[in-house]
Amino acid sequence: MTGSSEYDAVVIGGGFFGCSLALGLSRFLGRVLVVEKEPELLQRASHSNQARVHNGYHYPRSLLTALRSRVNFDRFVGDYAECVVDGFDKYYAIATTFSHVTAEQFRTFCSRIGAPLEPAPRDVRALFNPALIEDVFRVREIAFDAVKLRQRTWRDLRAAGLEVRLNTEAVKLQARADELIEVSLQDKGAGDQVVARYVFNCTYARLNPVLANSNLPTLPLKYELTEMALVDMPAPLKDFGVTVMCGPFFSAMPFPSRGLHTLSHVRYTPHNYWFDGTDGCRIDAHHYLVNNLPDTRFEYMIRDASRYMPALRDARHMDSLWEVKTVLPASEVDDSRPILFRWGHGLKNLVCVMGGKIDNIYDVLQEIDLLRGRGELS
Repeated sequence: MTGSSEYDAVVIGGGFFGCSLALGLSRFLGRVLVVEKEPELLQRASHSNQARVHNGYHYPRSLLTALRSRVNFDRFVGDYAECVVDGFDKYYAIATTFSHVTAEQFRTFCSRIGAPLEPAPRDVRALFNPALIEDVFRVREIAFDAVKLRQRTWRDLRAAGLEVRLNTEAVKLQARADELIEVSLQDKGAGDQVVARYVFNCTYARLNPVLANSNLPTLPLKYELTEMALVDMPAPLKDFGVTVMCGPFFSAMPFPSRGLHTLSHVRYTPHNYWFDGTDGCRIDAHHYLVNNLPDTRFEYMIRDASRYMPALRDARHMDSLWEVKTVLPASEVDDSRPILFRWGHGLKNLVCVMGGKIDNIYDVLQEIDLLRGRGELS
């Protein structure tokens, strides 16, 4: 293709998914452009999450999600070794009441997916309330440093020669007679247009606004305005990650880029939620987040979590990460995290992509390879 505004592919969204997909496309396409509305890459959901790479343990109610996590875990650890932090012990505890899984069921589940599991040492078990916790297991999970991941992504994009436009929002898509897609951009109040053979919408919580602006069908999605508390853990728990399974409980994980821990609680982390259907976009998630930032619920989180692990009572709240978590409505039933991959969504060669976990990116790249194998993407 020729001309400065013509591309083989435009990827909307400069999060980890958008950037990784752009890198994958650059292996066989000529000009690839990444468009990101924030002033920096990997600013939103790629940063403001639990920074955890799952190893399957978290999904006893969705065997497929657990198995995909097992498959992708070692690959992510190998590919992004410089961004991985594993110098801590991770434990899964099973609650005696209100849990969707018993300790025996959890052992059986881990055996089925091949996830390593061993009993927690006695001194670790002593940190939990025996009246509320049935059993505790040591497992293998890691955290990633979101800042190092951003730096690594920039290096990869530059090495591949990809173009990136920051502070630029894709506002509308339109098919042309020559089968290219016209992408209307907004950059600091000024309008601009580019055209591409393929457009990939990888905007997570903002998949639907650009579809709605383009009079295209929107996607059924559930949104949650979420708070991830950043805490300074008390001395006995500095080198710990812990998750109490499987129900209305909590999880604490190292957050390496800030030297703190994230604390999330199934009951208190979501502050509000809403749904989109196929008939329009109710709320622009990012605009809603900016204008409706609630008060922290850290005190509620820590009050409940310390019932299960009393030492957590001394955790200090330092900050909170706020984001709009986005999932497929069906995932509410079993906590599954399949990727969303819609090829030709409303326009020929428009692709909508969303993954719920960072290592889902390998499932997306696998879809790309399948399309190439069938000659549908070249």
